[in-house]
Amino acid sequence: MLTGIHNFCSAWTARGKKWGEQMVFQAEWIEAMRGLLGEEFEAFFAAMNEEAALALRLNALRDGAETPRAGERIPWSPYGRYLCAEDSIKTGSDIAHAAGVYYMQEASAQAPAEVLNPKPGEVVLDLCAAPGGKASQLAGKMGGCGALVANEIDFARAKALSGNLERLGVRNAAVTCESPDRLAGRWLDTFDAVLVDAPCSGEGMFRRDPDARNAWTPGSPAGCAARQAKILSSAARMVKPGGRLTYSTCTFNEFENEGAIREFLKAHPEFSPVDFALEGIGKSENGMLRLCPHKLRGDGHFVALLKRAGEAERADPRNPGRLPPALLEALPGKWPEALHGWAAEDAGGMVDALPPEMPVLDGLKALRRGLRLCEMRGYVKPDHALAMAFPPAFYDRRVVLEDEAAHAYLRGEALTLDAPDGWSHVSWRGFPLGFGKMSQGTLKNHLPKGLRLR
Repeated sequence: MLTGIHNFCSAWTARGKKWGEQMVFQAEWIEAMRGLLGEEFEAFFAAMNEEAALALRLNALRDGAETPRAGERIPWSPYGRYLCAEDSIKTGSDIAHAAGVYYMQEASAQAPAEVLNPKPGEVVLDLCAAPGGKASQLAGKMGGCGALVANEIDFARAKALSGNLERLGVRNAAVTCESPDRLAGRWLDTFDAVLVDAPCSGEGMFRRDPDARNAWTPGSPAGCAARQAKILSSAARMVKPGGRLTYSTCTFNEFENEGAIREFLKAHPEFSPVDFALEGIGKSENGMLRLCPHKLRGDGHFVALLKRAGEAERADPRNPGRLPPALLEALPGKWPEALHGWAAEDAGGMVDALPPEMPVLDGLKALRRGLRLCEMRGYVKPDHALAMAFPPAFYDRRVVLEDEAAHAYLRGEALTLDAPDGWSHVSWRGFPLGFGKMSQGTLKNHLPKGLRLR
C-alpha cells in the first residue's frame, strides 16, 4: 500500500498558478505520517494534495485597514483574511502593501500569536522572529504600548525583519541579531511573554514548498528536535516568574512537537501547560494543539502554551528623555504626545525613541532600537520609520496623494504640489507612505531608495 501511495504522489500534478511541479513525497515520510495519524491518514493525504489556501493579515496598527482583495475571515485570527484569488495581489506594486495595510501570512501561521496573546504594556520577546509575520501580529495586539524585542540570529533575515516592522508602523520594537543563549545571559527573568516559533523540518509546508520537501530526510525531525531543545532552554531563562511561553512549529512529527514539550517540562518543572481554545480549530490538550490541513483551511502547524510558576516584580522603567527640539520644529504635530514618557537616545547622530519598558540593549547587536526618529548631524532629517509609525492626522504638514501620484512617489519621483515649504508627511487614503520636503512647489522625495518600486 505504501508503494502505491508513493507512486500516486509521484504522478500527481498540483493545481494552481504557482504549482505545476509534480508533488513527490518521500516514502519514509509517508510511512511516518501513516503511523502518526492512523485512520486519519487518508483524509490528511488527500488534503496534502490540494492547493494551499492563500491568506493575509490586516495590520491592526492601521486604522481602517482593509483590502478589496481579501475574502472570508480566518476564524482564529481577527485580522486574518483568505485571499479571493491567487493572482489578485502583487505586493511589489501595491500601494496598500507599501503603506503597511496588510502582511502576507499563511492562515495557520497566524495561530501562535493569538495563543500567546500579549497585552498592551507587557514586555514581549519573539525569539526566532524573521521575517516578521508573528512579531508584527504581536505588536498589533500590544497597540504600541509596552516593549517588543524581535530577534533573528541570521543578519540578512534580521534586516528583512526590521524592514517589515518599519513598513507596518511598529514603533515599540527592538530588532536584535543574537543567539538565544547570549540573550538569555543578558535578560534573565525579563519577559512577560515569549514566543519561540522554532526552526523545524517544515513538514507542514510540503504542499507549497518544494525545497522543504527535498531537504527532508528521515533524520531531520530528531536533528531539529535537538536544536529546538536548546532554544527552548534559553527561552525559559528569559520568562519572568508568572510569565507565558508559546512554542510553535510548522511541522507534523511528534519529535519536534509533543515530544519536544514533554522533554522541556521534564527539564523545567517550574513550567506547566495551559489549555486554550481557538475559534474554528478547537481546544488544546495538555496545552498543545495540532493544526492539520484535513481539519482546517490552512497548512500544518503546532502550538503549545506554557506558564512559569511564581510572580514577578515589575522592572524599573527607563528615564524619559527629551525629544530633539529641532525635530519638533521641523515636523510639528501631535505625534510627540504618543511618545510621552519614552526615552530619546542619540546613537552616533541617529536619534531613537525607546518605550520605558524596553530592556537594556547596550552591548547587543541591535538593528532597531525602538522608533528611529531622525538623523542629527548639524541638520535634522526625519526618518522613514517615524513617517510610518503614526497616521497622517498626527502631522501638521501633510500631503495626500491619489493613486497615480502615490505610485509616482513610491517610484522615487519628485511631485509638483501646492503646499507650504518644509518637511511634509505623505499619505494615501489615510495610510502613511513616507516623508517629502516641499520647496517652491516641488515635493522632493525622501522615500529610502531601497523601498522604491522598480
